[in-house]
Amino acid sequence: MAGEDPKGLLFLCALQNAVKHGGVPQAGAVVGMVMGAHPEFRPRAKEVAALAKEAIADVAALSSDDRIRKLQALAPEMYEALFEKHEHRKVLPDLEGAKNGVVMRFAPNPSGPLHIGHARAAVLNDAYVKQYGGRYILRIEDTDPKRVDPEAYEMVKEDIAWLGLGITETVTQSDRLPLYYDLCRQLIERGGAYVCTCNNEHFKELKQVKTACPCRDQPVEKNIRRWEQMLDHTFKEGEVTVRIKTDLTHPDPAMRDFPAFRILDTPSHPKVKAHVYPLMNFSVVADDHLLGVTHVIRGKDHIANTRRQRYIYDHFGWKVPVYRHYGRMGIEGVVLSTSQMRLGINKGMYTGWDDIRLGTLRALARRGISPDAVRKAVLAIGIGDTDISFSWDNLYAENKKIVDPVANRYFFVPEPVTAQIDGAKPHTAQAMLHPSDASRGTRTLVFERTVLLPGRELTPDVTMVRLKDLFNVKITWNGSIPAFSYAGESLADARAAKAHIIQWLPAQDSVDCTLLTQQGVIAGACEPRVINELGNVVQFERIGFVKIDSVDNGRVTAYFTHK
Repeated sequence: MAGEDPKGLLFLCALQNAVKHGGVPQAGAVVGMVMGAHPEFRPRAKEVAALAKEAIADVAALSSDDRIRKLQALAPEMYEALFEKHEHRKVLPDLEGAKNGVVMRFAPNPSGPLHIGHARAAVLNDAYVKQYGGRYILRIEDTDPKRVDPEAYEMVKEDIAWLGLGITETVTQSDRLPLYYDLCRQLIERGGAYVCTCNNEHFKELKQVKTACPCRDQPVEKNIRRWEQMLDHTFKEGEVTVRIKTDLTHPDPAMRDFPAFRILDTPSHPKVKAHVYPLMNFSVVADDHLLGVTHVIRGKDHIANTRRQRYIYDHFGWKVPVYRHYGRMGIEGVVLSTSQMRLGINKGMYTGWDDIRLGTLRALARRGISPDAVRKAVLAIGIGDTDISFSWDNLYAENKKIVDPVANRYFFVPEPVTAQIDGAKPHTAQAMLHPSDASRGTRTLVFERTVLLPGRELTPDVTMVRLKDLFNVKITWNGSIPAFSYAGESLADARAAKAHIIQWLPAQDSVDCTLLTQQGVIAGACEPRVINELGNVVQFERIGFVKIDSVDNGRVTAYFTHK
């Protein structure tokens, strides 16, 4: 690609990123790819960033199939590189029976947006599809109206697009009720299920003593008639259940004749008018079989469900998928419970599903966490069956690798106090936009006489500070009142005095900036050119990486990402 026109290269990099990960690529990732391979573009960083947005928009307008065709036609070597041996093979163990390709599925319930816990199953399945080739199904499991949030259908899809999953098809279970009804009838006809009208408490008592209920051995014809009565509203909610015939002597009572269908009338389903709904163990088996799922990766909290589901496979004579169960993943520091999050939002405790105190993917995105960092952190955890704790430090380390090379640096002064520096002449500080990339240029901060300093760092035991990229300041205390005076420019003097290097801003040239963290809100001020970084992750020096979330009437709001 000619050095005079980076847009073509940006388009190809965006195209490759979209084909590899699905969804719309992040501008930072595309710019990073180009700058890394073509450092000659760095002096044109602003132009490249603007062209990247145009290239990404061009890619976003293409369908998934068109993206693949274009990449194959324009850059076959970039397309082939996607299928070379890569990190997934190093991280994930081989899957049994996968050499000819796999069909995997990610099956969230639309009760709310996805959170970091969902990312594990979603990313692991995606990685195996990319490793072996095949299909990746998004299955929206919405057959329990009590757990359906109508807005979550779109939220889940948006979160999956952000995460960059290579979904090849999407199905929604509430659209497939007739399929489940037909299979239930078939199972009853095979003698693998029956319609039970026993009182739930009485059935539980019989089950505990390994005794069949009176309905278990009734003729198939009677079961079919009762099934039809369920569908035509003869029975009411709580009066009847379809049960799978299992081993009544099984040592685990939960395995004995578990339920497969029930009647639910309240609340009503937002998508369909229905009276009879399958329970999870039935609908999962039906769809895994009908959709051709070959491998199922899920948490070991589903091991009991796997055992239940095998009974249904055996009744139908269907092939059982390969199962892998990973250990529990403890996640501390954020709220993950959908019900708790919704309650908190309704009470005004949280600003929404993307409140940065929550563990949703959209909260991570708002903080400036890259989806690529989430994927790498999850892949590093793998699919081992040992229980673990999710490492936020690992996620932040992965994200830092992504944002550190592209994030511009700026000064932010928390809890600012105004200080007049006696004896100081006007100075001009030239601070680098990025310490590792001189081609990006510098920021100019003009000192006249009055500056903003971080109030939290001005305590009576501090007698000298160095204003970064400027000069030293002596502090004289009269009780709790400080006086500031010029103390020269010698860095050696500052080091000898063990003076802290602190951020500062010209009092006449700063903008108000509110920094939101998971621990609380920090009021402060930042450089005016931060306004131009809207939507980007930058580094507030000595504070950490932050995402510039909004600019309102010249006031900046930023979200803390990590150190």
